[in-house]
Order: sequence, then structure tokens, then C-alpha cells
Amino acid sequence: MGLPKSQYAVQLVGPDELTLNKNKEVFRPGRHQILCRVEAVGLCFSDLKLLKQFSSHVRKSEIVSGIDAEVLKEIPSYVPGEAATVPGHEAVVRIAAVGDGVEGFKIGERYLVQTDYRWVRTATSNAAFGYNLEGALQEYVLLDERIFTSPEGDSMMLPVSEELSGSAVALVEPWACVEDAYASAERQTLKAGGKILVVADAEIAGETLANLFKLYGLPGEVTLVSKTPAPGGLDVEIKEARSVSALADASFDDVLYFGYEPAVVEELFAKVALNGLLNIIQCGGKFGRDIVTMVGRVHYGGIRIIGTTGTDPAESMEIIPEGDEIRPGDKINIIGAGGPMGMMHVIRNICQGVEGVSVFASDVDDNRLAALTRIAEPLARKNNVAYKAFNPTKEQPEEQFDYAALMAPIPALVAASVHSAAKGGLINIFAGIPATVTGEIDMDTYVEKRLFFSGTSGSTLEDMKLMLEKTETGRLDTNLSVAAVCGLDGATEGIRAVESRSIAGKIIVYPACKGLGLVRLDELNEKIPKVAECLSNGLWTKEAEDKLLGMYQN
Repeated sequence: MGLPKSQYAVQLVGPDELTLNKNKEVFRPGRHQILCRVEAVGLCFSDLKLLKQFSSHVRKSEIVSGIDAEVLKEIPSYVPGEAATVPGHEAVVRIAAVGDGVEGFKIGERYLVQTDYRWVRTATSNAAFGYNLEGALQEYVLLDERIFTSPEGDSMMLPVSEELSGSAVALVEPWACVEDAYASAERQTLKAGGKILVVADAEIAGETLANLFKLYGLPGEVTLVSKTPAPGGLDVEIKEARSVSALADASFDDVLYFGYEPAVVEELFAKVALNGLLNIIQCGGKFGRDIVTMVGRVHYGGIRIIGTTGTDPAESMEIIPEGDEIRPGDKINIIGAGGPMGMMHVIRNICQGVEGVSVFASDVDDNRLAALTRIAEPLARKNNVAYKAFNPTKEQPEEQFDYAALMAPIPALVAASVHSAAKGGLINIFAGIPATVTGEIDMDTYVEKRLFFSGTSGSTLEDMKLMLEKTETGRLDTNLSVAAVCGLDGATEGIRAVESRSIAGKIIVYPACKGLGLVRLDELNEKIPKVAECLSNGLWTKEAEDKLLGMYQN
């Protein structure tokens, strides 16, 4: 069958302006390109960030490095800046046409798309499928192998078998983001050869820095802001600066603050570089008020915050975990557990096989909690894990939590988690609080309890491979999180449902199902009973998907 000239596509044409284009061109592949038919795509909360920010989103801006500008002119699906784009990055596709210079891809092959092209840079982020490169909320999407192949030769197109449903494959991407939040390693040393800033409002004992460098690595450069003389005995040159304000923002890999002046530590957050570390040494003092922190940079900037009530920064370094995984015996609080991503965190931690954990599911929506519990409770019994769902507006468990994972991008929830945390607790800021957003945190309590904020953005190729392998071997059923289905006709309504948090679970879009509006799984018996018959205890299955596609495809 020949390729059509036009197609249905959901396009974002401006901030908060979605339209269903029923006559969008189907691009023919150039020499280095493949054209793929989209089988299924999941809707994601991240789509809302693009929806609201449009051209100001860091991944919608122009590509500035990683690929030749002349190559970009050959890619009609490259749509930076104010150009209309097609959202959708949780996708499974099948190759429909191949350019004559492409090797290793054949018509009919099925792939999961890894959408984060980290080596192709924008001014402050990277290129991404569904952002400055058109995504999957259309019937056909054009991909260029010069974009989706890394400099090391790794392809971001992962082959998948025919046994899995399209929904199960598409949902590997968000599940991989969840996995990345726990699997990421933390830097437990000073950055080797990096730039370190030392700001001292309190006296630094003679051997303190020498001992720190001996234990945790020698920096390449030290900048000191202090009223007292620089300590001696260091095997690195020290540059002295008059004030913190005179220093460039985001320019120090490690920042040490000796003191307890609120205004000073607030100023220091801006000086921490990407993936940098702020070490607060309180020297026996207290801030005495909440601290305005750049809490959004924990997720998007990878910054980390540690502290000690004493005088030795090496004590703070001991707090940093090897990684962000849950630990044996942890009491885990998933905040915003009733939403699509929260559900994944709950299921993941129940099924992770970590001994003695208990999982608490917190959400302010009783209906979403009930929908989650119908899935989570049987899994908890099967895995011998204690499970409790609660609405924090109606009750508060007496427990203090060893691990908290936040699904809502609300700084006040981060602040509340500090107070509900147990000593040595980990607080995973999974939700993408914008990097420019600040929040007031009780840093005295944070330091006293020896807490640790973590947070990651997106997923790696290895995360995707791991989750795909779990799905293909049956160790993980990603379809557990499906709550509604639709065609492109219902995708805009679906995105608005994600925005209003009115559906407890993931929405899967099937571009081939023209005329299919948004249908929740609990409505299937009434609206599409033949598909409802193929559910398994109310859960989405490959049989239900096959029946749906058979009914709606032309």
C-alpha cells in the first residue's frame, strides 16, 4: 500500500494552542531518513511544560551544536522556535519507508523511540523528539539517523518484538524515567580538578580543608571569600575574592559555606554549577528562618545540597548516598501517588524486591487513590510489602519517612517533606519544578536530620533497555498504568485531562483509530463493550488493543 500524501496530526502552534490538523503533509524520507508509522503514543505531564512554554521551552529552541547546520536544513521535521511542532515522546513506531542512504533499517520493523538526544545541544539543554523535532502525535513521523545516532554509534531506535502491545512498548519510556530516578549514581567526592568556592563567615580550622581534599579529592582551583586569612598547607593555589556577588553564576562545581547567615547561603545557590554540590557547614550556629533555595535546580540542574551542624565539611560528605535507590526497611512516601507517574513509583517500589520496605501512597484525590489501590494492594500482598493509601488533607500517618518521592512540581511539598522525613532520609524531587523556581526550606532541620535531596530529568538509553527487557520478559507489565485510550481526535482532550489530573493513570493514543475520542477504561463496557470484554480484571491488555485496532482501523 502506498504512502498517503496527508495525515491527521495534533500540532502545537503557540503557547497553549493545540489544533488537530487533518491535512498535514506526510514527508518523504531523504537519503539519511526513515519515515515511521506511529502505532501508539502515551501522553505525558512533560507535554504540558511544552504546551505552556512553547518557544521558550529549553528543548524547543534552536540546535547550536552536535550536528551541522546544513544537515538541519534537510530535515523538515526540525521545528525550533516559533515553528509549529507535534508533541508526543512516548512512542512505538513501525518503519514505513527508508531513505536510500540508510543501512540497518527495513520497512516493517518495529521500534521504541529513545527521545533524548543529549549530544545535540540547544543553548541550555538538548534536542528532543516531540519538542524541536516533531513527535508522535501524528500518523507518520520523519526521523533522521544523523540525529538519532550518538557520536559513539548508539542508535536511539530500540527494536521490539511483535509479542508486546503497542501500549506496553510506548510506556517503557515513562517507566524508564521512573527507573532513572532510582538508578542514578551520586557523586560522593569533590569534582576531580574542578572549581571549588569556599565562603567563610566562621573561622576554618587549620587542617579542615587539607583533610577534606585528602579524603575526597583535590580540586583544580579554589576561590576563597573570607574575612580571615586563607588556610595553609594546601596543594592547590587559592584565589581570593572580595564578595560572593562579584562571582559568576553557575561557575563552581563544589561550594563550601562555613557559617549560618541566611542571606549568604541564599546567594550561594546561584553559584553552584550544573551537577554541582553545596556543602553547608553551620559551625554550631542556626539560620533561624527558612532559606530561599533554588529547589528547581535539584531536578533540572542536578545540584545537590548537604550539610553538618559541626565544623568539618567531611562529615557532610558522608551523607551522600551511592545512588538514589530505596533501602531495606525504608518507609517510602509517594506524594501525588494517584497520578500516572505516582502509580508507576508505587508499583515499582512494591515490586522491586527490597526487603522490609513499606509503601505509603499519598494523594488529595480519593477517587485516584481508590483506582491506585485496586492495582497496588494485590501486588503488595503478593510481594509481602506493607501498603497504605492516605489523603493528607484528612489524615497524617504518625511515621516519619525514610524516603519520599514527589510527583507534583510544588516547592511547598518539598518543604513539608523535610519536616516529615526521618533522620538520614532521602527526598527524591521527581517532579520537574522549573529551574528558575525557588522554595523556602527549613535548612536548619534539613542539616540537623542529615537529609539529601535528589532528582533526575528524563532517562538514559540504558534505562530504556533495562525497562524494555523487563517488559519483554514479563517481569514488568507496563500496561498496569493504562487508564484511558483515544485516537488523535481525542488527544487534545487527553492532554487537558493530564493537565486537570482528572484521570488516574496513563492515556494511550492510537493514531490509526480515527474518530475515537477519549475513553476511560471504566467506560469501555458502556462505550465499546467488545473491547471491554478483552480487559483483564479491568486492566488493559494486548487482546484489548488488538480488538480496538481491528474495530477502528481503516
